[in-house]
Amino acid sequence: MKLGPLIINHQSIIGVIGLGYVGLPLIIRFSEEGFKTVGFDVDDSKVDMLNKGTSYIKHIQPEKISSAIRQGFSATIDFSLISDVDIIIICVPTPLGVHNEPDLSYIQSTLQSIKVHLRENQLLVLESTTYPGTTEEEILPIVEDAGFIVGDNFFIGYSPEREDPGNKDYTTKTIPKVVSGYTENCLKLTKALYDQIVDQTVPVSSPRVAEMTKILENIHRAVNIGLVNELKMVADKMNIDIYEVIDAAATKPFGFTPYYPGPGLGGHCIPIDPFYLTWKAKELGMNTRFIELAGEINKAMPNYVVQKVGGALNDIGKSIRGSKILILGLAYKKNIDDLRESPSLVIIDKLLDLGADIQYSDPYFNQIPPTRKHKLELRSIPINAKILSDSDIVLLVTDHDDYDYDLILKEAKIIIDTRGRFNSDNDKIVKA
Repeated sequence: MKLGPLIINHQSIIGVIGLGYVGLPLIIRFSEEGFKTVGFDVDDSKVDMLNKGTSYIKHIQPEKISSAIRQGFSATIDFSLISDVDIIIICVPTPLGVHNEPDLSYIQSTLQSIKVHLRENQLLVLESTTYPGTTEEEILPIVEDAGFIVGDNFFIGYSPEREDPGNKDYTTKTIPKVVSGYTENCLKLTKALYDQIVDQTVPVSSPRVAEMTKILENIHRAVNIGLVNELKMVADKMNIDIYEVIDAAATKPFGFTPYYPGPGLGGHCIPIDPFYLTWKAKELGMNTRFIELAGEINKAMPNYVVQKVGGALNDIGKSIRGSKILILGLAYKKNIDDLRESPSLVIIDKLLDLGADIQYSDPYFNQIPPTRKHKLELRSIPINAKILSDSDIVLLVTDHDDYDYDLILKEAKIIIDTRGRFNSDNDKIVKA
């Protein structure tokens, strides 16, 4: 049977490579629509957990995984099973190298792992965020070298992920999905695939347009957050609460979109993806000054927070060295268990280097797992009146809803608030 009818009749087998914050929700969504799914990952511990019906992502309930298993889902580290699936969706990381250059090694190693197992009448879709041209420059040659005719007996698409972990208002199903294909036939199949699991697909003319769309979305946010972070520092010098300013400006029903400052950018998208375009632009002899300036401002925010800590301690005759600092929140945003590029880790590292006595509390992390950049051997502690009152500084980095903010306000001596959670009229509060 041709691939199109297999997709429309929900008889195609879906293979998803990379079972993280993007890949796992896709598996669940396809399973909910009756598709048989296979998850591929290089992490055998993740594979074992999933096959036992266990979730390692807090906002994905184990019941969802168990339900997918009943629908035929299985996870594996055996990439030879790629030949058994009809659809291949790649959801692997695309980090930056040490010089802010794109690191496509995960995509490239994935392609090498599956190349010999590809067969006719398959659709391969890349979801990883990347620079315009990646699909044509990285995936197309691999498929053609394997002897396939793209658009005839093998199909290639690109559909950028739009997951927002922890967002209860928008889900994989309800977020519109941009879709593209290398040929018209590729686009038709890619659109037909996602039409089965999302409410709205948005077809565009080429993978380059789809790749650029995702980059634009993240540049838009990075630049505006960089702007409001800079304005926060200016407003602080003028003794103005930037959060009050933003909330007032947001009452304008046209021409203004509120963005809020913070301790720095986190997550896999906004701190990283804009630099993919910066790198590509330099290849073309152009500079992306807005992107680079916003990146400099956002990257400097952890330093600003540390300076605020030092200033608050100095006001009471103490230095950072030897002071007890309680960090509230590790995740890059509230109510999720995602540490990717989190500014809290940078802030903790800097404070430790300055001799601070650091403790932290985060309901989503019992301990700090090692990351590529950080090796912090700390464990979460429960918040109580004694812990708060014994701390010289309580530093709110991530404003999880789980915290008892009334207790924090009552018992803490000084609160450094990087998220605008507290009213700045209170003498205990230092905005950062």
